[in-house]
Amino acid sequence: MPLYKRKPFSLAETPQHLDPQELVFQVRFTKEIFQDYQEYLKRFNLYRQRVWTCKVTGKSNLTYEEALVSECHATEKVQQFPEELMAPVLHMIQYSTLSLKDLVNEIYTKLQECLFEGLELHGRKEQSFCACKILKILDDGDTMQYKVGWVDKDKKVTDTSIIKAEDLVRKKPPFSRNILKVFIRESTSKSAPWLVHEKLAKKHGISTELPGELRDKLTMQNCKERKNARRKNIRDAGDNKINKKRKDTENENLEGMDMIKKKLKKEEEKTKEQPVKYPIDDLLVQPAADDPVFADRPTPSTDFRVPMDCVGDLLVVWDFCSSFRKLLHLWPFSLEDFENAICHKDSDLMLIVALHSAIVRLLIKDESDYFMAIQNKKRKSKITLTNWTEYLCDFLEMEDRVGLSSHVTTIKRGHYGLLDINIKLGILRELISEVLSTDAVRDRLDDCIEQQQVLAATRRAEARKKKEEQHMKREETDVKEMDQGHIMENGKENSCISVLQRRTKKVHSSKNNHISENWETSNKMRMDGGGGMERVKYLSATMDNMKEQRRRKDKEMEKKPEEDREQHLEREIEKLSIRTTSLGKDRNYNRYWFFRHEGRLFVESSDHKLWGYYSTKDELDALMGSLNPKGERERALQRQLEKFYHRISTALQKRSKDVAQKILLEEAVLRRSTRVRAQPRDSPAMAFLRYVNKWKEN
Repeated sequence: MPLYKRKPFSLAETPQHLDPQELVFQVRFTKEIFQDYQEYLKRFNLYRQRVWTCKVTGKSNLTYEEALVSECHATEKVQQFPEELMAPVLHMIQYSTLSLKDLVNEIYTKLQECLFEGLELHGRKEQSFCACKILKILDDGDTMQYKVGWVDKDKKVTDTSIIKAEDLVRKKPPFSRNILKVFIRESTSKSAPWLVHEKLAKKHGISTELPGELRDKLTMQNCKERKNARRKNIRDAGDNKINKKRKDTENENLEGMDMIKKKLKKEEEKTKEQPVKYPIDDLLVQPAADDPVFADRPTPSTDFRVPMDCVGDLLVVWDFCSSFRKLLHLWPFSLEDFENAICHKDSDLMLIVALHSAIVRLLIKDESDYFMAIQNKKRKSKITLTNWTEYLCDFLEMEDRVGLSSHVTTIKRGHYGLLDINIKLGILRELISEVLSTDAVRDRLDDCIEQQQVLAATRRAEARKKKEEQHMKREETDVKEMDQGHIMENGKENSCISVLQRRTKKVHSSKNNHISENWETSNKMRMDGGGGMERVKYLSATMDNMKEQRRRKDKEMEKKPEEDREQHLEREIEKLSIRTTSLGKDRNYNRYWFFRHEGRLFVESSDHKLWGYYSTKDELDALMGSLNPKGERERALQRQLEKFYHRISTALQKRSKDVAQKILLEEAVLRRSTRVRAQPRDSPAMAFLRYVNKWKEN
């Protein structure tokens, strides 16, 4: 059953004594029955909220129905877990104290290193590699040999032979880390330490006796729990006594009860009068008199060339190619060019050929199942414009891609361009999901994460150092101010007079000696007359103002390199972030996406079926002006848009200029075509036809 906010959730009980002819309301996927429509609606709206978690996989932010589907798929995957691997895997799980992530990684690496009976892999047979299964391990002390059975397409053993370990080529494990994670959750009853279900343990001969170390730890934990339970019981008993005394006194004093009721009423009235603390859930926000005037939310554009249900796949494939372009050795291309290329009917389009070839090359380098399939068919090592479809058909003919293998005949005839757009994008999605499991992509992701962690650590260290320097400066200024205060108290008049005398000496050395002498004598007369101190105070104040201005300028000059350094670190961290995440959601749960290499802000509906985009700065400003910060989702979205406002607005303005430039160029081509026969490829809209992969591997 799905978890509600990561906690178990009990379904509503069926009403008793139901009339067979009574009309009731039933939830389709839980089979719950309600007599009251309001209760049914309340429960159904709860199931539609994205607060549910799949109990098997741990996926969160799902609706109840999505969590149910996720659990069904996960249990189906667990049932496909190889039976010959269950016993060794369960032995590793039993009484392990590792976390789920560490346990999965440990089992995964051990299965890759160890060879055991029942394992399916590839072995050298004559001059090629064929699928085989280890039947028996022959260990005579000096050398390790393996009795293997050669497996045909129906996974039946046709012949046996004895080969060495060097002649065995290890396949990837027949399951992913996610399946292993689900298997661990399904086959265990406890997680600290991990305990396998009793039935599974008996079936596979796994020991159910606790090791000595774990027994000692568990006894210590039980002792602590008992002590805590005793303390709680003592506390509860004391509370019960106090409550009993209180009840007795309340029963004795009826007047006191009336006073208490009055006080409670007053407190309730006060709580009712208290204002609502924002932010709250967006759907609960009501318009108020003090609300600002919100702008009308602009309607996003939907003029995509691909069908609406294919926009999500289009963005996923293009974002992957943009993020891993250096790893794929693929020259970058715009989303518009990619969309035009997918919609084009030409089968030998360079952009499409380069994209498929780059992904296939990476799969071949990984030496996975696909690599074995190509070796058995003895394909040429170089992928060219004429044979790239053969490699693509080999990929689609693999066992786990039955849904796409029906289009192989069309591709083999050279009519790839005639396939439907959703089929083309479906093939690319399958290729990308296979590439994501390769070692090259994982190493790339690990490097990016490590570099991000290093940059984040340096940023934290610099921020800490900056705080310490500011603290030291504040202490120094406090000490100086205290010293100056003592000096001014002891001899403020003398110090000011000496400053004035130095100034008058400088003026005295200039051309206007007689003027300065007259000023000095008049100043002395004023000092003697009692008005000199006002002049001294005025001059000292001006000096303090000048010093303060200098300090501010120095601080501003110091801040500039520090701000540049912080911005540089943020930019570097963002460059290393390969995964694109949404900026946030509005009150209706619509998601907003911004991609680094595209000058549009995309909007995805809550049911993932509709897409749109904003392409101008005015639309961005209107969107930000329409968000209500009293709602939790729109408040978070507004903050993210404010944070990345400069970058998004710059990208939108740049794209608007590029679009205007393309329109002018297209008009120029049209004018030229009236005089001279201009080639259609000269048009900016046909830029995808001129694509060349400049990073292609030789």
